[in-house]
Amino acid sequence: MKSLLLTNEYPPHIYGGAGVHVDYLSRELAKLMEVEVRCFGDHDEKIGSIEVRGFALGTPEMTCPKSLQSPLGASRRCVDFNGAGINADLVHCHTWYTHLGGIMAKLNYGIPLVITVHSLEPLRPWKREQLGGGYDFSLWVEKTALEMADAVIAVSEETKKDILSLFNVSADRISVIHNGIDLNEYRPTRNPEMLRSLGVDPDRPYVLFVGRITRQKGIIHLVRAIRHLNPGFQVVLCAGAPDTPEIAAEMQQAIAAAQEHHGEIVWIEKMVSRPEAIVLYSGASVFVCPSIYEPFGIINLEAMACGTPVVASAVGGIKEVVVDGETGFLICLEQMKESPFEATEPETFASDLSSKINLLMADPELASRMGAAGRNRAEELFGWDAIARKTERLYAKLLQL
Repeated sequence: MKSLLLTNEYPPHIYGGAGVHVDYLSRELAKLMEVEVRCFGDHDEKIGSIEVRGFALGTPEMTCPKSLQSPLGASRRCVDFNGAGINADLVHCHTWYTHLGGIMAKLNYGIPLVITVHSLEPLRPWKREQLGGGYDFSLWVEKTALEMADAVIAVSEETKKDILSLFNVSADRISVIHNGIDLNEYRPTRNPEMLRSLGVDPDRPYVLFVGRITRQKGIIHLVRAIRHLNPGFQVVLCAGAPDTPEIAAEMQQAIAAAQEHHGEIVWIEKMVSRPEAIVLYSGASVFVCPSIYEPFGIINLEAMACGTPVVASAVGGIKEVVVDGETGFLICLEQMKESPFEATEPETFASDLSSKINLLMADPELASRMGAAGRNRAEELFGWDAIARKTERLYAKLLQL
């Protein structure tokens, strides 16, 4: 059996949870079958038993509006994925950027189409800020692909519910297979010198955020909640790769305003390496995930595996990862306005978020206990080997092996 994985991201070019997912899943699947990865980039290598091939955008240079370069560039790569020839038994797509490639593979090569849903376009309306009319295209591609897929993998039960409510996909075609974590790599790791190199004082406690500057991740909401935080600890915001110049400027303004209330803000304006992220997770007293939409939220699992308690929004798959009162605290978003991805938030959300952060920062014993519980939960439920075996069984069922 051979699986062809189509993905936007693949190491070393990873900026989100879907890329992390494909990285680890491909490694584990390669222990069970032949795996080929086709991705966006300049890859051309053999990594163990995994064949990785990247597809660049090519020429001539696109002269369409900048907002359309991403979706139209993705479409061109999807055509190239197929034009290179396919000899796999099935195609497995990750994120809407590759869905057109999966549709073409199913129709042209007559192989089953599997799609893992890492997020859903109808639930990310802020993407129109970034893509313009390309957002309407992404909606169409995703809907078309999901409704013709032979199997759909949801990364959480909440995501399965969303798929059923938004698309004409029968429940028997949807399998829930959670994201996972490499427990040998993501573990408590102390490195004071690396923290100093990132501008963090390792001798002072800190609360941590890691993520892209995008509406989905709720970073602006967290920054505006900083005014409610107690003094005496650092607030480390590892936040880069803004979706648009507008949200980048909004972030700059919000940080400047927050610094008037809390003088220990450390803003790391880049996407850190994996070793740096692990050290940041491990050194934090609390990890915060204020996302307003999160199908799974692998960053919470990463923090938990590093022994750090989590304060997160009670949305999507986060509720299946973080156990409220045991591995951290969940903050309800029911008080949020109808369009929570906008720039403002009700006082109750900021207050609830900050109160749980303050509680854990003031009680190191409670934080330590919750951090240990989080590590235990990660070990018990979210190992990649088990996830790969579930995926292999799904493949075998489709191929009637």
